[in-house]
This record gives sequence, structure tokens and C-alpha cells, in this order.
Amino acid sequence: MKVTYTGMKQEQLSPKLQGKLGAKFQKLSKFLEKRGEKEAHVVVTSVRHLYKAEIAIKFYDHQLTGLCSDADLFTALMGALEKLEAQAVKNRGKWREKHRRKEGPAKETVGESASLPAPAERRAARQESANGAVPVNVVRVNHRDRRKPMTLDEALLEMEQGQDYLVYRDSEREKISVLVRRRDGGFDLIED
Repeated sequence: MKVTYTGMKQEQLSPKLQGKLGAKFQKLSKFLEKRGEKEAHVVVTSVRHLYKAEIAIKFYDHQLTGLCSDADLFTALMGALEKLEAQAVKNRGKWREKHRRKEGPAKETVGESASLPAPAERRAARQESANGAVPVNVVRVNHRDRRKPMTLDEALLEMEQGQDYLVYRDSEREKISVLVRRRDGGFDLIED
């Protein structure tokens, strides 16, 4: 990691403190430098007897900035590095979560969303989950969130957004209907 200092000279710190600071930067570089070498900009300002340290690094198209001020220069630098490290961990976790997230139920294919397991298969799954072998995940859908009823034409317009299926309340019959996109491009309407 390339470290550029502005506003101070490295000689202001003793060799022992420079080593500790270098070790902290080395730890941070191991975490950050997965996609090329990073460059850290350290800006130190001094007002009377108070040092203000600001460290900035560009990481995954985000600017990470650690700020800390203290009467001791080394403490201000270490505090800014700790804040920067916390930001990097949080940002890396968000990136990892976003890219490793599984597809939700809205992205399922028509065959998976339209077909339900047979009653014998459901009983076997419940028995396996009771034994602790296979956990069953149940997702509740709130259908009473005050959505207005829609006609079949409005439901078809809503399906143009790329959804595979749509559950809606039919305005003519005041009952639940399901519109499913077939693989050939047509639609199936399931009425209650």
C-alpha cells in the first residue's frame, strides 16, 4: 500500500511508533488489496495543541475516510486508521452480501412457482423437518396491505415488467386471481 503524508513529516514519530503505524497499514492493505494496489492519503493538521488526522482510501468505487483528532499525533493517526478499517469491513460485507445473495422468490421460474409438491411429499418434508434432517423455510406474504383491486388488463400491464407470476385481487369478482406467464409467452389465469 502506498501511503502519502501531507501536513507532517514521518520523522515526527519515533521509529517504534512508525513501526506500529506501518503494521496497522499492512494489516489494512491485506484486507483491501484484493483488486490491485491501493493508495492511502494521510492529511494531518495541527491547531494549537490538537492534531486532526484524516486518512482516505478509494475502495470498490467508494471513498473511505477515517477522521480522528487528539492531543497526541500517534493516537489521532491510530484512531483514524481504526475508523477506516471499520468502514472497510462494513463496505466489504455489504459488497459480499450483495454479490452472494440468492435469488428471491420473485425471480423463480414458472415451473418452480406454479407447481406445488404433492400432499405425500409435503408430509414427508414435514416429518424430515421434525426429525431435524431438513429444515423447512416458510415465507409469509402479506396480502392485506391495502392494495387496490385491478382488472385483468391492468394485471397484464403489470406483468410486462418481467414478472413470472402475479397474484392480485380481481376488481370484478372481488376474489384472488393468479396470472402466470407460460414458457411459450402466453398467460394462464387461475381464478379462485
